[in-house]
Amino acid sequence: MKVTVVGAGAVGASCAEYIAMKDFAAEVVLVDIKEGFAEGKAMDLMQTASLNNFDTKITGTTGDYSKTAGSKVAVITSGIPRKPGMTREELIGINAGIVKDVTANLVKHSPDVIIIVVSNPMDTMAYLVHKTSGLPKNQIIGMGGALDSARFKYRLAEALECPISDVDGMVIAAHSDTGMLPLMSKATRNGVPVTEFLDEAKQDHVAEETKVGGATLTKLLGTSAWYAPGAAVSVMVQAILCDHKKMIPCSLMLDGEYGQSDICLGVPAIIGANGVEKIVEIKLTDAEKEKFATAAQAVREVNGDLKF
Repeated sequence: MKVTVVGAGAVGASCAEYIAMKDFAAEVVLVDIKEGFAEGKAMDLMQTASLNNFDTKITGTTGDYSKTAGSKVAVITSGIPRKPGMTREELIGINAGIVKDVTANLVKHSPDVIIIVVSNPMDTMAYLVHKTSGLPKNQIIGMGGALDSARFKYRLAEALECPISDVDGMVIAAHSDTGMLPLMSKATRNGVPVTEFLDEAKQDHVAEETKVGGATLTKLLGTSAWYAPGAAVSVMVQAILCDHKKMIPCSLMLDGEYGQSDICLGVPAIIGANGVEKIVEIKLTDAEKEKFATAAQAVREVNGDLKF
């Protein structure tokens, strides 16, 4: 029951913290390239163990992947953000190199590992792991839908002026500002469609605020968010290690599902001990089908910048 988190920055450390506090893993290994950084984060987190009442062991290492051997799940958060003047192709080239190298090291020491990809552009990085790792497709999962759906539920509860525990909703398609597809037709408040409470203008507002959720936080914080991404990852890791068979929207390699093939896109799936237990195909409206296809085309264009 070992979990590896590659990248000990804010998102990676948040992943480790939430996983440890839920106390379902025996060990969490943080890996980073910056000398002493992962070790320091691990030590700081371990000093909260008696305060937060968890027994998960957290260790850190500077690039020594032998310490990750035997990991059931590995989370890849490493990569760089897009900088001013940097083209998309340059960003993808750099992050693809990082993710490809990290993946090779993880698989070398844990050949049966289940990999959760967080690095951006996430759908494309998940596709890269599929193409280069040699792992079965059920063992490669992109984290996007869990986070986007949490942001959707936050905005729904805000619009409905109700407790967030009252609402349920899901976001599928691409993990991007333009490619996200909040499924308003499926969203409910205690089983009642939210369309019975919110007029079309409010529905559109919720959907748009959801789609720019990450950008909104980046503008406010001056950097990417970390609490909600870390929590989203922890839910996925727990579903695997505890074999919850939980339905979570994730970026997965499609083979005909939703009319798409040879592409990673966000779709609902049952997540359990084997990673992806089953992709769930739900009925979409004609408008939703069109938006899903448009999102797929945009992801394919980004994938075209990959060099394996």
